[in-house]
Amino acid sequence: MKFKVPRGTQDLLPTETWKWQRVEAITREVCEMYRYQEIRTPIFEQTDLFQRAVGDTTDIVQKEMYTFKDKGDRSLTLRPEGTASVVRSFVENKMFGYADQPVKLYYSGPMFRYERQQAGRYRQFVQFGVEAIGSNDPAIDAEVIGLAMDVYKRAGLKKLKLVINSLGDADCRASHKAALIEHFEPSIDEFCSDCKTRLEKNPLRILDCKVDSENPLIESAPSLANYLNEESTAYFEAVKTYLTDANIDFVVDHNLVRGLDYYNHTAFEIMSDSEGFGAITTLCGGGRYNGLTEEIGGPAAPGIGFAMSIERLLLAMEAEGVTFDAEPTLDAYVVTLGDAAKRVGAKLLTDLRANGLRSDMDYTDRKMKAQMKSADRLEAKYVIVIGDEEVEEDVVMLRNMSDRAQDKISTADVVQKLLQDIKEG
Repeated sequence: MKFKVPRGTQDLLPTETWKWQRVEAITREVCEMYRYQEIRTPIFEQTDLFQRAVGDTTDIVQKEMYTFKDKGDRSLTLRPEGTASVVRSFVENKMFGYADQPVKLYYSGPMFRYERQQAGRYRQFVQFGVEAIGSNDPAIDAEVIGLAMDVYKRAGLKKLKLVINSLGDADCRASHKAALIEHFEPSIDEFCSDCKTRLEKNPLRILDCKVDSENPLIESAPSLANYLNEESTAYFEAVKTYLTDANIDFVVDHNLVRGLDYYNHTAFEIMSDSEGFGAITTLCGGGRYNGLTEEIGGPAAPGIGFAMSIERLLLAMEAEGVTFDAEPTLDAYVVTLGDAAKRVGAKLLTDLRANGLRSDMDYTDRKMKAQMKSADRLEAKYVIVIGDEEVEEDVVMLRNMSDRAQDKISTADVVQKLLQDIKEG
């Protein structure tokens, strides 16, 4: 039987993983500057957590979750997003009692959604995100957005578009919900079965429907902007002021609706404006989720966060022609001829690595010409050749691969010689 990678997943080979490592290093460096600390949560959680936190009217919960029963007949789900798990951990570990609030956290790891595979979208995908929990200050909203923008800019992206909106507080949402029901109810039979279910539970989701996006009733639907109360309006204005003060350009789009039920007040998306990136331009999305900690059994602790796809970040870099410096090459490649030489070479390899030199050797007993070709392919800076004659004289032949110059060096001195030459070079 011939096995293949499961549909909607991918193998990341060494020719690509080094690029991922560079991007992941950027996310860590930015988080350290902003004082966000890493949290690691389980890959699966109780199914009820996502149903309560993400919302049972969302496509994620209704259609996309990988849910299974364990041997104890408990319903578990592979995490489809990161916020619910982080907030669960915040509550369970009583982080709300920490002296310093808000608690600033970041995560990075695989998420799972059963959806149609597209460019940059997989059923197993890697998501990086941050959560700031414990503050209702609009300044932290601007900080979280600024952190996301910094990651993209440090990765080399220039063609970015930040779109923001206010979803208001609970009172605003209630008034807007009533207006949406009144607007859609007379013609709800024109809409898909999902929208019919959403009408009473969460009609805001109808505005985000992919099936009925062209229905003129969506275009003419009451705008949430018209239902923002004085407090929500003031909060949104403060967020915009902080963004402006930070020299972060943005566009207000009152039609922006995030796909998860827990959002309120600030919502935002960062998009790629690069030509040829594709029809789906969103790179990152996030927003404020006051009330989520209470929803899963904890005390009131307002929060805000975002999540970004690493796959889509790499695609955006490709679309803009952004490249990283080449993967680090070998400092030294050890070529050995004969069993005695291999023992000396293996011992020398240990010494090279102990001194921080990237090094390797042949393990297939190939001839010298084939080993030298490997050294060339691996772009080794130096080659160390050891044969029977060198073993007897306790020396090695050290060849500089840039100019092909070579010298006999005492075996005991070759490591220090290499360290000196590489430092000076």
